[in-house]
Amino acid sequence: MKFRVFLCSALLSLIAVAEPSTPADSILQNYVTATHLQALKKRAASMDVDFDAALPKLKKHGKLHALLRFSPVGLFRYEKQKFEGDPVVLKEVIARYLTAEVEAQREQSNADAVTPDNYKFKYKGTRQDGDRQVHVFDVTPKQKREKLYRGEIWIDADTYLKVQESGYMVKNPSIMVKKIAFVRRYEIRDGVSVPRKVESVTDVRIFGKAEMTIDYSNFAVEEDSTRAAADAAWQ
Repeated sequence: MKFRVFLCSALLSLIAVAEPSTPADSILQNYVTATHLQALKKRAASMDVDFDAALPKLKKHGKLHALLRFSPVGLFRYEKQKFEGDPVVLKEVIARYLTAEVEAQREQSNADAVTPDNYKFKYKGTRQDGDRQVHVFDVTPKQKREKLYRGEIWIDADTYLKVQESGYMVKNPSIMVKKIAFVRRYEIRDGVSVPRKVESVTDVRIFGKAEMTIDYSNFAVEEDSTRAAADAAWQ
């Protein structure tokens, strides 16, 4: 009898820990679940990407158009690139960004995810974002590491997927970079948070500020025949 009482008490304690204690906790729990489910929906897809970058101090500017293709396992690569503008912008701004992105996908881990495991979340309330209502959280990384940022995340009130991230990176990738500030916008497509627009300003010691806007468009899930060819290409 005593053992049954102890067992019931232990189970009730576990349930109490598992249940959200505040509305903010419930939102975060739903966000983590939605993010996990999104990761399971990875599939072959493609998007058009347009980079518009500038080095205002040097009065240099350039644009790059590319096709961004995702593999079914979540890897990506840029194809059919077409550039116009100053080659310095291509080399020092756009190419550096692309190289960093490709390298980052090889090192992706749960330690970089914007979740309560890696970040402290502070609820700021709701906000109207176009026709969507969003939950706004301040986020602060628990450790000062590359790829982590301090700022805000907006979570869609209906799907609990992220629709915006903004802030600055807490650790710069090199001594040549003083600060990286950004805003990343997403749109919800079939239960997936898809990139829509990125705006960033990088304060570089030699060139001054490097400004870049990235626009994503024409998101498409590839058909079976195209997907099979894409699968073979990724092998």
